[in-house]
Order: sequence, then C-alpha cells, then structure tokens
Amino acid sequence: MATQGKKPKVKKKLLHRMKLKLTVVFGIVLAGFIVILCRLVLIQEKKGDEYEKRILSQQRYDSLSIPYRRGDILDRNGTELATSKKVYNLIVEPKIILDEGDKTISLSVEGSDEKKQVSKKEITLNALRTYFGLTDEQISEALQDSESFYKVMAKKLSYETVEPFNEYLTTAEGSGVVGVWLEDEYQRYYPYGTVACQALGFTASGNVGNSGIEQYYNDELNGTEGRQYGYLTSNQVLQRTIKEPINGYSVVTTLDTNIQMIVEKKIAQFMSETGAKNVSVLAMDPNNGEILAMANSYTFDCNQPYEDSAFYYQFANGDGSYSFEREEIPATEENTEATEEGAEAATTEAPAPIVTTISAGGGEELAAQMTDDEKIAALNKVWRNYIVSDTYEPGSTFKPFTVAAGLEEDVIHDGDTYYCAGHYTVIEGQKPVGCHLRSGHGEITVEQAIMQSCNSAMMQIVQKEGAATFYRYEKVFGFGSKTYVDLPGEADTSALVYSEEGLNPMELATSSFGQGQNVSMIQLASAFCSLINGGDYYAPHIMKQIVNEDGAVIENNEPTVLRKTVSEETSNLLKEYMYQTVEAGTGKRAKVEGYSIGGKTGTAEKQPRGNNKYLISFIGFAPVEKPQIVLYVTVDEPNEAEQSHSGASSILARDIFAEVLPYMNVFQSSTSVDDGSAPVDEQSTPVQVDDVQTTENGSTEEGAAATEGTSAEGGSTEAGTTSTESGSSQ
Repeated sequence: MATQGKKPKVKKKLLHRMKLKLTVVFGIVLAGFIVILCRLVLIQEKKGDEYEKRILSQQRYDSLSIPYRRGDILDRNGTELATSKKVYNLIVEPKIILDEGDKTISLSVEGSDEKKQVSKKEITLNALRTYFGLTDEQISEALQDSESFYKVMAKKLSYETVEPFNEYLTTAEGSGVVGVWLEDEYQRYYPYGTVACQALGFTASGNVGNSGIEQYYNDELNGTEGRQYGYLTSNQVLQRTIKEPINGYSVVTTLDTNIQMIVEKKIAQFMSETGAKNVSVLAMDPNNGEILAMANSYTFDCNQPYEDSAFYYQFANGDGSYSFEREEIPATEENTEATEEGAEAATTEAPAPIVTTISAGGGEELAAQMTDDEKIAALNKVWRNYIVSDTYEPGSTFKPFTVAAGLEEDVIHDGDTYYCAGHYTVIEGQKPVGCHLRSGHGEITVEQAIMQSCNSAMMQIVQKEGAATFYRYEKVFGFGSKTYVDLPGEADTSALVYSEEGLNPMELATSSFGQGQNVSMIQLASAFCSLINGGDYYAPHIMKQIVNEDGAVIENNEPTVLRKTVSEETSNLLKEYMYQTVEAGTGKRAKVEGYSIGGKTGTAEKQPRGNNKYLISFIGFAPVEKPQIVLYVTVDEPNEAEQSHSGASSILARDIFAEVLPYMNVFQSSTSVDDGSAPVDEQSTPVQVDDVQTTENGSTEEGAAATEGTSAEGGSTEAGTTSTESGSSQ
C-alpha cells in the first residue's frame, strides 16, 4: 500500500506585473510633488508681492475698529450739556502710494483741448500739501516706511477742515489720489464749558467717564465698536466689509440749565463781592426727588479739566499772592544689624514730615513749582462734588427734624411753651449748655423756638423724646445712611452719627440742634423735602430718562417714595413755622417781596472749636402753599471779620429765589407779609429780624452749644467729633 507524502513548499515570488504597477504609482506621486513644488516657486516669483499685499492689508484692516458715538447728556428740556462731535484722523498708506504712484491719469490742460498725463503720486502729495498743510519733510518721512499701510498724519480734524478735501476727491483730478483716507473718531464736547461741571464730570481717554454723570452712567453712555474688514484685489483696490457700530444711549437729566446758570451766576457774584472758602447750592423738586441744579463756587471747564487755573483758588492768600505747604518725609539711615535668623534689620523710627511753604506772586508761578502729583491732588478737590461727597455739622438747619419727631410722637404739641433763660442744665451738677442768646428768649412756643432758633427749647423737646425716639427718627430721615443718589462718591455718614447707645444726655442735647453729628447736603436736603411735601421721602436722583439715538425711551426713572417720614399735619405745621421764620424770624434776609418763602438758618462752628471758623447755611422752599423748589445754600468760612454774624447764606438764597421763581412761573402771592412784620406772639421775647444777633458776651444767635461762661461737656461721637462751645447754631 502506497503512503501519501507531504506536499513540497513553494517559494512565493513577486510577479513582474505587480512590480511594474508599483513603479508607475511611485512615479506619479513623485511627479505630483514636483509639480506642486514648481507651482509654489512660480507663485512666489510671479505673484508673491500681490499675495503679500493682500496678507498685509488683511492684517491691518481686520483689526480696524469703527468707533461708536458716546451718548449725549441732556437737561430736562433737551438742552445738550455733553455731546460727541465727529472728528477725523488723516491716514496715509505709504505702500499704496509708492506702488500705485507711478500710474498716471489723463487731465485736461486749462485753456486748451490738450491732455496731460499726471502721476497719481504727484496728485496725492499735492493734495496732502494743499488740504492738510503737510510739509515735504513730513511726507517724505512717512513714505520712508514703504511697507506700511497705516500712518496717522493728523488727528482730530474738524468737519470744516476735511470737507474741502472730500469735495476735491469727487473731481477728475481728485480721482487720482491714492493711499489717503479719513478715519472717523469722536471727541467729547461740553457746549457750556463750566456749567454743571461737578454734576456732569468729564471723560478721559475718549470714553472713560471721570466723576459725575459721565462716570455713574458710563456703561449706558458707551456703545459697541464696529469692525471694518478688507482686502486688496489684484488691482490694488481696497474692498471693505463693514460691521456698523452701535452708538451709546443718551441720558436725560433732571437738571434745568436755566436754573443751573442762575445759581452759578449768583455764586460767582457772591464770590467776587464777599468770597468764602467754598459755596455750594443744591436745588431740588420736593415732590419727586429730582435735582434741578447743583453747583460749587469753584468750577472747571469740562472741555479742559486738567488746566492749572482750575485749582489756583485753593492757595490764594487774599492779597494777590499764593502759597501751599509741601510735606516731605526725610530719608532715614537703616541700622543693618542682623538678627540671629539674619532675616530682619532694625530701623530707626519714622521721622516727622518736613513742611515747606512754597510761595508765589501768581497762580501760574505757583503751578510751575508744583509737582504733577501735587497738581492732580489739587484738581481732585476741584472735580469733587461737595454736595454729595463732603460732610459737615448742619447746625440749626437740623432743628425742624427734632421738632418733627416730637410732634409725630405726640410728646410736644403746637402751642406748647418752653422757658429759655439763656442756658439749660442737661445734667444736674454739670455746667449748663448755653443758648445763643445769653439773655434768654424767655417763654417761647414751639413755633417761636424754630423762628428764633432757640437751643434751650430744643434740648427740652429732645429730653421728652428720649434717645430711642430721636435715634429712630434719625434713621427715618436717612441720617447716617446713604441716599444712593445716582452720582459717584457719595459720603458714608454711618460712622458720623451717634448710635442709640452713644446718645448720652449731653450728646442727645447737643444733637437736637445739629452739633456733634455730620450730614451731607444731598442727605439733609432729601430729608427736608419730606418735611414740607406731606411726609414722602423720595429717592433723590439726577437721571430722568435713558433714550437711544432715535429718541426712544429705554428707561424711565420714575419718582420713588422710599418711606413716610411725617404726617400731613406735621408737615403743614412745619411749613408754617418756617414761613414765619422767613417772614419775621432769623431767616428774614431770605425773604423775597411778593413771594411766600419758608426756611431755616444755620451757623455751625467748625472743628476745632474756638478758631472762629463757621459754616453758614440756609435751607428754604417756595411757595409755602405748595412747594415747587427746595433751595439749600452753604457758605464755608465767609470772608468776613465775624463769620458767625454773617447772613451770607440767607442773602444768597434770596438772590437766587428772586430770579428762579419767576422763571419757574411761580407767581407772587397777594398775602405776603411786609418787611416790618410784628412778632407773632406778644408773650414771646422780641422777634429777631436778622438771622444773627450779638449777645452780651459776643456770641451770635447761631453760636449754639456754648455753656454759661464755658464750653459744654461733649463726648466724642463714633466719628470722633466732639461737642464743645459754639459747635452748632441756628
């Protein structure tokens, strides 16, 4: 039987045909690479410049932004207080001018039928000289950067400057201009310069608001930039694609430009005739919390906020000379004794600063000696809105609030009487606290206590109220809290009023007439509005509406009643009390014949006590029957020998009222009282017709908190202020 064996292994070999196929494929691939390589070389050689231009152009134009227009700031009547004007930057493209400049265009020869060939470069350079005043040197320097597509030759050109050039471009000759274009930009402009400067603020770096409305509403005023995309065609023609910018919203304010200008005019007159360290005026509508005007005595031009002249006044000596004190910390030598760890070194104690007085015969001379930091510090004081950002002891303008709390809590009543002997003993065994009238007012009603600004009566009233009630009403009126007015930099007074626990008998007594606690003007005025409008505390505000560029309303700032402070009955009583104060009391200098005006005066002696420096104030309203305006005037350190005797604030208020009320269509009252009005109550001491009086020891009516012959004991407030002699006033 035959045995079946294993099959022999067959050696596999590549077939010739397969080898041939692989060779062909490899050859095709290699040929393809060679073709691509050759193509790249050809592109580089023949069209490299063209593609480079396109790339460079795209790099430039892809990053080109189109500016938005910042929104306007308007007054309540539509008057522009801040706007943005379009200006133009002159841009040249050296690469385009040099590449295209050799090309010519055919132009007619004047006076003949002949044509001449003129290069585009020649036309372009002549246009730059003729319409923009560029010199050959400036042009030559720009063209040296031969690869550039963007050279700024002039900035912020007006429409009047560029319009002739734009018209020229429409002519046959102008069609030959290449590589020149105008870039749009916006410049902030304030038509009235200094008017409402602290309220408005200004912009820095184009669209960055600095202080005032410009800062607070910066996001609303700003828009969104557009973009311009572009490329150069093979014929060096720029093709653009534009994404339009979105312009900012406009802010319609509650300000009335006419009232603002009246206020500023009267302040300027006062400063030129009398002068003071600072004068501030706030006008509000008591029926909705709207700010009608706000101004400080020293202003700056919003168009040129960094001018040195804006801060000269701070260093005036009153005799035409100027001086300021410079504090410098002297350098110290360090003791380099190493500790065991070798990580610390002992140093000497920090030395006291060296004070150097810099004097000059004029403001410019002084500014030349100041450092940039010193100038900015001085300018910041000018830009600062005193009405919102600074605090002070209010003095006797606080007394209506003390009376209001007593009336509301039914612890005092209209017609109640108090006895003023010229002083009042707050704590048995301690020195009594004096009234401004050392001889005393005698028996005096609640109304007369307001009219004559009697400290003794206020101290007796607040004793009936007690610390808890007084403190509660301080909170109701907003003292110690921000108003959250829509302006930047509002002062925080939370640490500048006594806590309920801090209102010990003496602190409670002196607080009743506005001593020892601090307020801001916007704070006191907002609270005062509620006293005379029936008790509604409105949120103070300066923005009325936000509108888009088409005028459509985006946001309405509706008047907001935050809380009820007093009843209608209490409000009516206080209006009558303060009407009599102007008619026949300490506020008589604020009276305007033919108009019913109410108000309260104040004279607060500044810290440190005893320096005879005072802040004089008056807060008033008109017409009494239905108040349409609250006017608050403060005069800080009037230039008078006896500041405490000054009626400056009342007189300034009178002058403003006299011009503002007719403008507001507030008609004269037929029931106004003549200047010679008799006292309201025969049982009272004689009614004072001036807002200040000289007492037997030389104190004024406004010099509150003085003890009988000495100063009152005054504890420190949470803010560190101290109640002392004459710290507050009428």
